[in-house]
Amino acid sequence: MTFLVVIIGWVFSLSLHEFSHALVAYLGGDTSVREKGYLTFNPLKYTHPVYSLLLPLLFLVMGGIGLPGGAVYIETWRLRSRRWESAVSLAGPLSNLLLGGLLAVILRFAPAAGGGIWPGLAFLALLQVMAAILNLIPMPPMDGYGALALGPGLRARIGQAGSASMWILFLLLWYVPFIGNLFWGSIFGAARGIGIPLDLAVQGLVNFQFWKK
Repeated sequence: MTFLVVIIGWVFSLSLHEFSHALVAYLGGDTSVREKGYLTFNPLKYTHPVYSLLLPLLFLVMGGIGLPGGAVYIETWRLRSRRWESAVSLAGPLSNLLLGGLLAVILRFAPAAGGGIWPGLAFLALLQVMAAILNLIPMPPMDGYGALALGPGLRARIGQAGSASMWILFLLLWYVPFIGNLFWGSIFGAARGIGIPLDLAVQGLVNFQFWKK
């Protein structure tokens, strides 16, 4: 049950993340997102075979890591100001935090013994916090980089690093203890701060990765 709860919930959160980007872009002046069909919670509208499904699900199954996909193409030149461009970037991580907070409220009603859907919901809530913090790191192609007030020339030069910088980031998180401890400490601290029961979330991770038992 935990596996299904997490997978279904994660697909929904991927759609919510991208929908939030699109909605703020629409409010900021990029009306093309409506014609592209982005103003919906239909995950098929945000489906990119690699970035939207393969990578996020691969990271989730292999390491229990919440990596949102990237499938919404925003025509930034249509946005009314650079502030709107930053708001579009921040909308995705904020949606993850809001969903994590909502799940934390629901988890207050979890029975002391846990069981059922509760470990899955707790792990899903932790994934939302993880996805938000990961996306706020100011490196391309993360949303935190998109929120920086950089000039178009500098942004283009740095942005060329693209997916290579993402893999560098993950290598730093895995093999540089200080950076990894700071990252995971921030996740667990934020999750604890909004009321996510970490013991139940860890149980959800164990249940989710049933093949490791």
